[in-house]
This record gives sequence, C-alpha cells and structure tokens, in this order.
Amino acid sequence: MSPFMSVFAGLVGSLADLLEPLFHASATAAAIVLFTACVRLLVHPLSRASARGQKARARLNPQIAELRKKHAKNPEKLQKAVLELHAAEKVSPLSGCLPSLFQLPAFFLLYHLFSNTSIGGEANSLLGHKLFEAPLGGRWADALGDGGVFGAQGLVYLGLFAIVAAVATFNFRRTKTQMAATAAATPAGDAGQQVPGMGAMTKVMPFMSYMTLFTVAFVPLAAALYVVTSTTWSAVERAVLYRDVPIGAGALATAG
Repeated sequence: MSPFMSVFAGLVGSLADLLEPLFHASATAAAIVLFTACVRLLVHPLSRASARGQKARARLNPQIAELRKKHAKNPEKLQKAVLELHAAEKVSPLSGCLPSLFQLPAFFLLYHLFSNTSIGGEANSLLGHKLFEAPLGGRWADALGDGGVFGAQGLVYLGLFAIVAAVATFNFRRTKTQMAATAAATPAGDAGQQVPGMGAMTKVMPFMSYMTLFTVAFVPLAAALYVVTSTTWSAVERAVLYRDVPIGAGALATAG
C-alpha cells in the first residue's frame, strides 16, 4: 500500500504544481477538486446506466401494482415476485447504488493520504498545504481550537457547510416532491401493500443528504473537499439525467 500511496501523493503534487500559477497557495485544494471531477467523469457512464434503470423500473410500476394486489396478504411472495419481475426484465434494483460505491476507493485514498504524517517513509508534505487558511490535513475540531467558528480556518468550514446544506436541501425537496407524487399516483388500496422494508426506507431517504454535514465535520479537510465537490456534482448530474424520468420514478436515486 505504501508504494501506491507514494504514487498517488506524487499525482496530487503534480496536479498542484500545474495549478499553482492560477491558485497559488490553494493549488493542492484545486488539484483535489480537479481529481474529484475526473473521478466523477469516469463514473458518469454508471450514472447514465442508473438513470436508464430508473426509467425501466418506472415502466414496471403497473405490473408491480398488480403483484401487490395479488399478494396483498403475503409479503414474502410479493417480495419474491417483484424480484423475479426485475430479473425477467433485466432491471437491477441496486443499479442506483453503483456510482456511489465506485467512488468510495477515491475517497478513502484521500482520507488515508491526508491522515498520515508519513508516506513511503518520508514526511507527508501535503499535510501543510491549505485551502485559504485551513490545512488540508486538519479537521473541523482543529479549526475550532485555532480561532473558533469564525476564525480564519473556521470560516473555510462554514463555507463548506453552507454548500453541503444547500445541496442537501435541494436533494431533500426534490426527493420529497417525487415521493409525494408517487404516493398521489398510488391507488388507495395499495397504500399498505408496499414491498417490505420500502416504507421505512422512503421515510429516511430524504434526510440522507444531510449526513454529509457530519462527514465534512470529522474527516480531513482534503477528504471533506472531495465529498463537497462530489455531492454538488451529483445534485447537478441527477437533475439533468432524471429530468425526463416519470415523476416519482427517480426517488430512489436521490440519496447519495
């Protein structure tokens, strides 16, 4: 792992060197944003495939409604029948999770790189690089101990929190609207015949985006910058990819 991390640290350093004439002391932070954009571009085909999957699942809604009526008193048979329908139509109910899963390695690389004082047996010089006044290897707790919430470092985190809160609110409203539309389109007799476990999931789902605030608060600033950039990208990407998805069909793809 150490040789690989040395190569990755060299990549981040090289990107920072290229961006230094434009971003000066914040060049490494800009390099992380650029790295995040590259990761998201690589994952974009999966996001497009996920959007196609959502459209396919939307077309199955009438058949699923019939299954709910048929197996109203047998949740296990209902769940099995829905899974069989998805398999027959070659639709994966988990396809919406793939873009997020494939980004995890990139996040953990940055987390590891900016959490260790040495890389490859040498001092990790990247830890001292900054986003404005906040070290990329620092955390919000460090900022609070050096100037407080409104100190030079604290203001950097407040800016990130504001971006995350705005994106989370956008996702929250979008998901609630989709779920309300889905509920309105569901026949009254189907209200209690949802796929087992789906009711609890849909109640929690709109709030998932706000969990990013805790991530930003507790991980190194470099990893937090990755998260903020990626979640902002996701919000814009989903707004575009799901713009023509039937109302309610994209609700399951909005968390993450």
